Amino acid sequence: MRRFSVPQIFSLLISAIVLIGAGVEFHRVAWGTGEAVGQFSPRWLILFAVFVLFSLGLFAGVSFAVLRREEFLSVSQKFISLRNKFSAVSWALEILTLIAPVWFLQRSMWGIVFDGVSFRALLWALTIFLLSSFITRGNSLIEWKPFLASLILTSSAFTIAVSLQGVTDYPFSQAWSEGNRIWDYSILFGRERYNIADNQDIYVLLDPGRMLVGGLPFLIPGVTIEAVRFWMGLMLIIPYFLVGLAAYVVAEKNVRIWFLMILWVFLFLRQGPIHPPLVLAAALTVFLWRKPLWLAIPLIIYAGNFAAASRFTWLFAPGLWIGMLELAGASFSTGKLDRTAWSRSIALGLSGAFGGYLLPKLLPLLNRPVESVTDVSEQIANSGVNSEFIAYAVTDQPLLWYRLLPNPTYGAGILLGLLIAVLPVIIVLVWLAASKKWQLNIWQKLAILGPLLAFLVVGLIASTKIGGGGDLHNMDMFLIGMAFTAFIAWINGGKDVVLKNEMPLWVRVTLIASLIVPAVTPLRQLRSFNYGDELNMIMVLTDTTDPKAFDMLPDSVTVEEALQEIQAFVDEAQPRGDVLFIDQRQLLTFGYIRAPLIPEYEKKVLMNEALSTNVEYFQSFYRDLASQRFSLIVTEPLRTPVKDSSYEFGEENNAWVKWVSIPVLCYYQEIQTFKEVNVQLLVPKAVPDDCSEYLP
Repeated sequence: MRRFSVPQIFSLLISAIVLIGAGVEFHRVAWGTGEAVGQFSPRWLILFAVFVLFSLGLFAGVSFAVLRREEFLSVSQKFISLRNKFSAVSWALEILTLIAPVWFLQRSMWGIVFDGVSFRALLWALTIFLLSSFITRGNSLIEWKPFLASLILTSSAFTIAVSLQGVTDYPFSQAWSEGNRIWDYSILFGRERYNIADNQDIYVLLDPGRMLVGGLPFLIPGVTIEAVRFWMGLMLIIPYFLVGLAAYVVAEKNVRIWFLMILWVFLFLRQGPIHPPLVLAAALTVFLWRKPLWLAIPLIIYAGNFAAASRFTWLFAPGLWIGMLELAGASFSTGKLDRTAWSRSIALGLSGAFGGYLLPKLLPLLNRPVESVTDVSEQIANSGVNSEFIAYAVTDQPLLWYRLLPNPTYGAGILLGLLIAVLPVIIVLVWLAASKKWQLNIWQKLAILGPLLAFLVVGLIASTKIGGGGDLHNMDMFLIGMAFTAFIAWINGGKDVVLKNEMPLWVRVTLIASLIVPAVTPLRQLRSFNYGDELNMIMVLTDTTDPKAFDMLPDSVTVEEALQEIQAFVDEAQPRGDVLFIDQRQLLTFGYIRAPLIPEYEKKVLMNEALSTNVEYFQSFYRDLASQRFSLIVTEPLRTPVKDSSYEFGEENNAWVKWVSIPVLCYYQEIQTFKEVNVQLLVPKAVPDDCSEYLP
């Protein structure tokens, strides 16, 4: 009796589970479309029958390939000879195969209908099989390196598509702060859009580095909201590419391999996601590895300063990264590091720390007169980021430690989510070190583990701060440190091991998992939001009765009517007082609504101060509400239910309700709500209430 190996049994079991799951999901779509046979329409009955036959044939083919490998390879020789003969055609097929699933899921209606995990997994598996077959050359159907390349290419295609998912000319905000964040970006280079004085101060809840990166499109006169959103999407792609490209400059110039490495860095870091300024600082840091000190020192100082200007928690990141790269990435033959590695690591690490910590303290002194050395020391101590500022930043808002564990705000929780994101990479790295494929001495191990541990602690604390913990973006420095560690291992022995497939089966499976995990969420998110006109058909196919479940963007007629009505209310209200846009400020940025800008009391600023329970800040806000300074307030619909931690962002909701919703609704009343575009208009109450008991 023939005995089957564990990998064979596992392959067949996984294939059966995916195919059966996809069949169930297809049945769910087809059932309920008519009454020709049961609840099948004739067309969908035929489609379902074809899909079932296709799945059975596919499982038979998988079984044949797994159980009778030699015979399968013999049968596939015709395809292999055709592929090798028409290599030019195979390039076209590779591109088509890569694009087709992305188009099907994100650019067509079917991505909304076929949203099941099994169906999408089947589509991905077929894409990888076809792409690997087309890429492979020689007498094999699929080889190891083309298979890895197919995994990286398909995963990257999904992630790139999702990064550009929000590119649209829809004028209203697509997420809680998306529209107002666009307004934030416009302030640096687009102030002229608001006809405000150059000396008028506008507070934006955004660090200079992020304002610079996000605000660059506003250097273009007449830039549109769609173009700005396209730029925002590119900033979720290009900076990550630059990290891999900078690493390519350091390593040997194998273009194909490093193109795939660039994509891997993109995939791994996008699991955060990570704000573009820090990614750009990381790209500059890795570019400086092994560069002459006359070039590396001033640029790492700049990298540290730029990171600190973008977010204070990043001030030491470039210094620690460059120290890690220089020390852990140095090669040695005697088991000891030479003096050059130590001196470079220390010099560049301290330079990065100087740029992030001391330089921001020194720069203000250039324009400030001093009378003594004591004055200089006091000004240095009191400027920039200091221990008191850090202590305040950490403690001014509550820390919600439960968000480290599975919770409604982030289903997996920070700890489990981070473990899923990095564990496959860690396992491969540990195996490389333990098997001596990647050799490290004790100091190099400490150069890696020390910074990673520091980044981990900072990231975990930041993730528990109220307002955070919804994803892994606060683990940014740790994720970049892990990517740098993988890069160090790659050029110090890991490359040959991976490309030559000199690994046990369980390590190969782990490596494959490291390429699959980053793409799972993007694959599930692929869909279009622009099929409002086909909503009735989509509801039938998905057996859904609530049209709101699809979160479709409103049609152009609804959008235009909402804009016209809002403008009419604004025009009517302006003679009676100021019009305050708490939300939807991008309508002013791009001229969809014409009204003077009132810079105060922006939505994110209000939320930030509410989370900090800043009584002093809200006193002026409440005075303006009580005096009915605003003849009209434009906001998201304000609601007052109090929630607990069993709800997504429950604590944040309660802070908003307590400090904003209840006080505003005490002094103002709804005049119109545009549910389709999530806008509410409020006007002063004719007879003001006594709101003292409602104010925090």
